[in-house]
Amino acid sequence: MSVIALLNRVRLDLTPLRRSRDFRFLAGSGLITMLGGYLTLVAVPYQMKVLTGSYVAVGLVSVAEFVPMVICGLWGGAIADALDRRRVILLTELGLGATSVSLLVNALLPHPQAWVLYVAGAFSAGFSALQRPSLTAMLPRVVSHEHMSAAIAIDGARWNLGGIVGPALAGFAVTGIGLAPSYALVPGFYVISLLLLSRISAAPPAENASKASVQSLVEGVRYAVSRPDLVGTYLVDIAANLFAYVTALYPFLADDLGSPNELGLLYSAWGVGALAASVTSGWTRHVHRHGMAVIFAASSWGVAITLAGLMPNLWLVLVFLCLGGVADMISGVFRMTLWNQTIPDELRGRLAGIEMLSYLTGPMMGNARAGFMAQLGGVRFSLGAGGLLCIGAVAAMATALPKFRRYDERTDVHATTERARRAAAASASAATSPAASAASASPGGPASAADSTAV
Repeated sequence: MSVIALLNRVRLDLTPLRRSRDFRFLAGSGLITMLGGYLTLVAVPYQMKVLTGSYVAVGLVSVAEFVPMVICGLWGGAIADALDRRRVILLTELGLGATSVSLLVNALLPHPQAWVLYVAGAFSAGFSALQRPSLTAMLPRVVSHEHMSAAIAIDGARWNLGGIVGPALAGFAVTGIGLAPSYALVPGFYVISLLLLSRISAAPPAENASKASVQSLVEGVRYAVSRPDLVGTYLVDIAANLFAYVTALYPFLADDLGSPNELGLLYSAWGVGALAASVTSGWTRHVHRHGMAVIFAASSWGVAITLAGLMPNLWLVLVFLCLGGVADMISGVFRMTLWNQTIPDELRGRLAGIEMLSYLTGPMMGNARAGFMAQLGGVRFSLGAGGLLCIGAVAAMATALPKFRRYDERTDVHATTERARRAAAASASAATSPAASAASASPGGPASAADSTAV
């Protein structure tokens, strides 16, 4: 294989950005929001450390976020299937902006209160959990089936670019200009994001959509439980995050390494690795055994965190955090591709809520786990032991879920059914569009429709 052919095989596929206007607005809004979100992500644990000096107090920020995330995540999934998804996204973005203002007001007080950080964290988690299912469920609406992996990789690149720039700037801002000025920047990011989101087309529910209710939530849960391949993606991700997610320890790890001013680099390292995986993700479209790919990537993440806990200096720690980011991104691409290529649109919001619980529950509880283990044996013990537990837990899940291990998108009944449904819907839409009707009436016959929107 020539060098050019190899580069073409691995380069990031930008087709979804070229063909979908709404996907461009979603990606742009997400990048802007992330800059503010990461600034808050760095500032809150740093401020809690300054106020309390306690590992446990920092870890408990994630515990405070857990209950509203679970409740609002499930309800947000039901809302995403029952209401206009664009409207839900806009309203929750306003809520997130208001929460950022409360953090600023607290930081400006003569004596900032630690309890405000817990309350603001809970509200922020609630609004994010209500919003995320609608955002996730929008993707199959604006991107065609065959370009789903590419869109997920682009979205991952956006997340990871924000994950590099955001934490780096946030670390320097928090330690340089101070907490209050740093918090003051965040509401502006949400204003810009809202302007972009307002340009997105409406996304009304299906005509036969279920109303948001406990019964509709139960229907979604039953569907998820009935599919071992979906259950496998949820459980493996929860296990990996529970034992190998350690961002709450970064302020303490920076001190342990004698590099408190390089705090932002620790937060950015993960994003550097994940971005590298995203921009070289072209090869993922040639992988069809998505379950095995997730298992391998999650195990590799555990290995990287274990080795990071053993490294003697900042730069070696950064290398293994970068490798952890590579593994996490690869796992995410295959998990989200499996979800978006196999779940019917009428269930997409509710399943997106369940998915969100799987990939947010792990980090939240993982940070709490990291704090308690660090209290027992120190920050290095928490990293090393957590990584080993991650490897063991992923291996156990893989053994217990053979259908997840054997999943193949080429033969899986859910994947082939959804592929056929979307192809039929796209054909019907093209046949009834004004452009298609005019082309059919012209001497030259029907023309191919542009793939500017997706079913």
